[in-house]
Amino acid sequence: MSKQKPASSKSRTASVYRMVMPEHVCPYGLKTVDLLKREGFAVDDHHLETREETDAFKEKHDVETTPQTFIDGKRIGGYDDLREHFGKSRSQPEEGETSYQPVIAIFSVAFLLGLAISWYVFDSVFTVQAIEWFVALSMSFLAVQKLQDLRSFSTMFLNYDLLAQRWVRYGFIYPFGEALAGILMVAHALPIISVPVALFIGTVGAVSVFKAVYVDKRELKCACVGGNSNVPLGFVSLTENLFMIGMGLWMGGKALGWIVV
Repeated sequence: MSKQKPASSKSRTASVYRMVMPEHVCPYGLKTVDLLKREGFAVDDHHLETREETDAFKEKHDVETTPQTFIDGKRIGGYDDLREHFGKSRSQPEEGETSYQPVIAIFSVAFLLGLAISWYVFDSVFTVQAIEWFVALSMSFLAVQKLQDLRSFSTMFLNYDLLAQRWVRYGFIYPFGEALAGILMVAHALPIISVPVALFIGTVGAVSVFKAVYVDKRELKCACVGGNSNVPLGFVSLTENLFMIGMGLWMGGKALGWIVV
């Protein structure tokens, strides 16, 4: 159920109880105070300066965490509860919630970097090479996400990748192959290696995702940005693999002289 944003909060006062100790200042407490001020509240900021004081506060109000915010004498709750009170999304996704934010961030930065490199090298922002760098950098960034926790990635990958389900070690090899192909394509070097690798892993990935999502109609999380992601398996995952196939065909065509830019 959506929450209605309260009426104008100008000149209203909110009371915040948060941990401020010599060895620890609660980051969510700082965020709570900042959010209230941005919403126009004056903040009556109460510091809980010892563990004993914090535990006593929790027991008195029957709460498990701090900070806690009170508006007009009514307890709103913690930082996420306060965000919901103001009609905002929670800072942390709830269990089962999905988000495309990690993929959007990677593709956006890779695209801007591709334009930036093109600007530096060719004195022109929009070039064919800018798109090549965009795809190659996207592949490299996505590989980094997977390599941060290789075991977690390989476990999630097993949910849908057809080759990994037959040969489990492929889940550990895949991110290295993606990184290798992406890095070589950034440098426009050794297409004899980068092109077959991109075509192979891209094709297997595309077929696996298409079968899992569009044939079997399964609702899964995508391992494309790592094994702990909340990105749903679907169009974005398929796009990643189609990018690799397209880039492999493009770079292969250039290497063989079929494509002249």
